[in-house]
This record gives sequence, C-alpha cells and structure tokens, in this order.
Amino acid sequence: GETKILKLKNLRPQDYANYSCIASVRNVCNIPDKMVSFRLSNKTASPSIKLLVDDPIVVNPGEAITLVCVTTGGEPVPSLTWVRSFGTLPEKTVLNGGTLTIPAITSDDAGTYSCIANNNVGNPAKKSTNIIVRALKKGRFWITPDPYHKDDNIQIGREVKISCQVEAVPSEELTFSWFKNGRPLRSSERMVITQTDPDISPGTTNLDIIDLKFTDFGTYTCVASLKGGGISDISIDVNISSSTVPPNLTVPQEKSPLVTREGDTIELQCQVTGKPKPIILWSRADKEVAMPDGSMQMESYDGTLRIVNVSREMSGMYRCQTSQYNGFNVKPREALVQLIVQYPPAVEPAFLEIRQGQDRSVTMSCRVLRAYPIRVLTYEWRLGNKLLRTGQFDSQEYTEYPVKSLSNENYGVYNCSIINEAGAGRCSFLVTGRILKVWLFYIFCILRTRDLRSISL
Repeated sequence: GETKILKLKNLRPQDYANYSCIASVRNVCNIPDKMVSFRLSNKTASPSIKLLVDDPIVVNPGEAITLVCVTTGGEPVPSLTWVRSFGTLPEKTVLNGGTLTIPAITSDDAGTYSCIANNNVGNPAKKSTNIIVRALKKGRFWITPDPYHKDDNIQIGREVKISCQVEAVPSEELTFSWFKNGRPLRSSERMVITQTDPDISPGTTNLDIIDLKFTDFGTYTCVASLKGGGISDISIDVNISSSTVPPNLTVPQEKSPLVTREGDTIELQCQVTGKPKPIILWSRADKEVAMPDGSMQMESYDGTLRIVNVSREMSGMYRCQTSQYNGFNVKPREALVQLIVQYPPAVEPAFLEIRQGQDRSVTMSCRVLRAYPIRVLTYEWRLGNKLLRTGQFDSQEYTEYPVKSLSNENYGVYNCSIINEAGAGRCSFLVTGRILKVWLFYIFCILRTRDLRSISL
C-alpha cells in the first residue's frame, strides 16, 4: 500500500534513461522480488484529455447516451477510465476504451461522470460532465382561502388561491398551463396566474381568483410540461364548488388504544372528512424516533398506517395530521393514536447448570426482566413433564423453587415458564450430581501423590 516517488531536478541529457523500482523482502518465504521499469525521455509528459460532449447533457429517459473521451497528450500513452461521482457505474454501462455508452438511460443513472487519464507521470488528468435525465413527478395541489379572513372556508365574494406543484428535472424547462372545465385560462384582473419562480417556490404555479363568484365554481386543471418534450405531462384537477370544505380529522373510538402482539401486522386509522381530502402525515408523538420505514414522517392517502411485523419498540403514541397537499392550506388538524404492543416475558437465566451432591439442598430462581402486560404474570415449575408448582406473581420480580434434599429422583431438567397474554418466557436448570472432569483429575492427582502438601490447587 506504500507509494515511493523518485524526483529528478534540473534534468540533464544523461538523465534520460531506463529507471527501475524494485520491491524486495529478500526472498523471505521464497517470495520473489517485484520490479517495474520506466523509460524517461525528452518526450515524457503528463496526460491531457478532452471530452467530445456537452456539459451538461440533458436527455429523455430511455435514450442511449454516449460519452467520448480522447487523449490529447502524454508520454507514455495514458490509460483512460470512467468513474461516477456517487456510486458505481450503472451495470448496463458499455466501455470501449475512452467511450462510455449507457443504453436506455433512467433517472437513477443521472449524475456526474468523469474521465480520468493516467500514465504515472505527474497527476492524472480529469474531465467531467453532468448527465441530467428529464423527469416530472409528484404532482400536488393545495387551496388557500382568503388570507385576510380567519375563516378556513372558501366563500362567495372573497379571494381563493389554487397552487399546483411538481418536481421537475431540469427545473428551468418547466412550464404550466391552466384550464377551467377543459378550456384554457389566461391571466386577467380577476384571475391572476403566477408562473413558477425558482427563487421563491420551485416548481409551483398559482391561480388567484379575486372576488369569487358562483360562476367561478368548476374544475380547474393545471398541466405541467417540460419544454424539451419526450416526457408525459402531469395534469392535476382541483374542483371548486359550494361543497368544497376544509378537512376534519377523527380517530374511531375502537381504534385507540390499539392492542397488538409482537410480530403481528397492524393498521392505525384516522378518519378524514372534507372535500378534497388531503394527504395524511403520520409521525411519532411521544419520542423523536423514526417511523417503521426509517423516515420521520410517512404519507397516507386513505388515513391508514399499516405496520408489518410490529416490534415492542413501536409501542407509543402516533400523530396523524393533515398536510397542505391535495387539500386546504390551513392550520393542520391532528389526532393521536396509541399503539400498545404486547410481548412475552424476557427472563433470566435462560439456562443454568447446577451441580450438587445427594442429600444437599438447592434453590432455583427465575427472574422477569421485561414483559407486557406485566400486571397478570403466572408461573409454573416442571421437572421434565411433571408439574411441580404453579402460581401468580404479586409484587416480586422472580419466582423460586427449592429442593431441600437431592436424590436420584430430583436430578434432571427443571423448566420455569413465566406467562402473560402474549406468550411465555422460560428459564431452564440442569440439576446434576455428576462431578466435573477437572475435579476428577484433581482427585486422581491427590490419590497418586504421597505427599499431599505438594499439591496446590
């Protein structure tokens, strides 16, 4: 992993020669020497390259893209490699010398690609270009009632604003068109259209309806397009009528608290009313931890949060709240849902071997570490299949089983099961009278030695 550098200053004609670098471990373990040679001449030069492509390159998904890199100098002749700024090159990439081809490009293939030339003289040469793959996604809208009135409803004679937003790549190619009941709309004194402004709200257009009239009710459509073409437009419909009302959020009485068992699949529900119905955002309300999918918030279009393979760490309070997306841009409505996850008792010891001679006493203890629910815990002691004792926990965290005098009938495997509604945890004890081999060896040494004082344990 080491790099050794030979620097030559104030070159003279006699310095032009063959140079060799030898690495050696002096034949240790019969490992031979390694040698690399280099020819230094008056033509030796560090590499230089040129990219025969534009920067950036904007393409449509599905197109084939070819990047060409050529050497413009360097002695010895440089080798060319392609790298990607983040991650590896796409698996489908075809490399042929300095030419890189990506057939049927996708949005995942976008990024900065660099051609690197190296001939071990000076620093490698590097040229980069950025590939941008056109895309339109996540079309959303929201309705903002008259900001000068506290009422969240839209009313005749007041202002209402419809906003439409998409994610566009590249953003500078994004254009919007507005329609009412299928007919094109143009900005006027009463209907003001604001096109996207990347400095204020990237990918967003607004339609302000001043002094709302009954005749303004209808379906408004905003259509997002890319000037470069090749990408399907996104069309978003927003209905404005007398029945358009802000949302209300409730939790069904039987859905909180919600009790489930570890490993089950559960659905948390919030009922949302209003027209249109907004997207519901779910998050943890009692702690700053991620949701089951790893994000801090999860979206739901029907108010239901489905959790697969529930774990005990997921117990707690969950918050559902209305987002501004696909609904009213008003103060969020929110509600709480409590999730209770039951799990079997965790106990200790899981297994313990007890060696004790006959006629001696022994006491086994099984302790509860964690359990839910903990209010109803029962236990049962068994020797093999024989039931020895059953009972219920009071305030103690453990249960014991004593054997006052061991005999052949008392040896064996004792199991203590601690049980709640979710299942059971088990402590196992192997009670045996066998002597450990190390002690047998020690006794053997004592018997074979005349001078017992010479024995030290």
